[in-house]
Amino acid sequence: MNWYILALISALFSALAAIGEKKTLFKENALEFSAVLAIFNILLSLPFLGTINFAALPYPALIVLYGKSILGMCAFLFIMHGIKNLEISGALPILVLTPGLVAFFAFLLLGETLSAWQILGLILLLVGTYILQMGHHQDLWQPFKIFTKSSGHRFLLGALLIFTVTSLLDKWLLRDFRLPPYTMLTFQHLFLGINFFILTLLRRKTTSTLAATMRNSWKLILLISLFTIIYRLSQILAVKAGSVALVLALKRVSVFFAVVIGGQLFHEHYLLRKSLATLIMLAGAALVIIL
Repeated sequence: MNWYILALISALFSALAAIGEKKTLFKENALEFSAVLAIFNILLSLPFLGTINFAALPYPALIVLYGKSILGMCAFLFIMHGIKNLEISGALPILVLTPGLVAFFAFLLLGETLSAWQILGLILLLVGTYILQMGHHQDLWQPFKIFTKSSGHRFLLGALLIFTVTSLLDKWLLRDFRLPPYTMLTFQHLFLGINFFILTLLRRKTTSTLAATMRNSWKLILLISLFTIIYRLSQILAVKAGSVALVLALKRVSVFFAVVIGGQLFHEHYLLRKSLATLIMLAGAALVIIL
């Protein structure tokens, strides 16, 4: 299957997963929800064990993958807190800023150059973010102030910084370590499940909260887990087959799907303006990544 079809499949199911996450987080705590989802992800990944050649496992790659899973756990938990506390149509588009941050820090810290198209892309990302955060009758500086005043926005910024690292680690594991996609998916979910279970025990001192979340929301969380497995596997296969930059650019269409569908489903505010802002940000991200 062509990489761009895989990337679009990943985008569609990523949007469906995000909408399901928002619906579940109306009544569940972000940590317990994330831990139960991680458990279901492990269970749904078990069929892939038959594809793994354990004798040829690149153990250094697994060490790197486990380190990435700790970062991934933090990023996922940050996003869940952001989605729980903000409207989905205002939260998810912020994650589109990831390629802009990568390019900006590479320019500042590594001395990499920015083309005219990339600079235009950064400008579009800023313009889109500004429009996204505008409310009704706000002052001109309000869209910038919100990132310092809102805990939900701070969580999303934390996730953005982590994604700048994990997006590079994905390509490193697949290309340089030659970690097979199914192996990567299976162990990634196993490591995330272990991490979330340990974190829950450290924070709650009990597993009773996990049992309560499982009883209350297991059907929807299981569906979200199925969507998650599909979009993560599709993205891994697309990255392996094509350019990581092109895959990430196309996969971010999921944000627009989630804004339009989720925004209408949850009757969120300023949906037309947020949809326009998301399109501007997606155009900016594409310029930064591709050109």
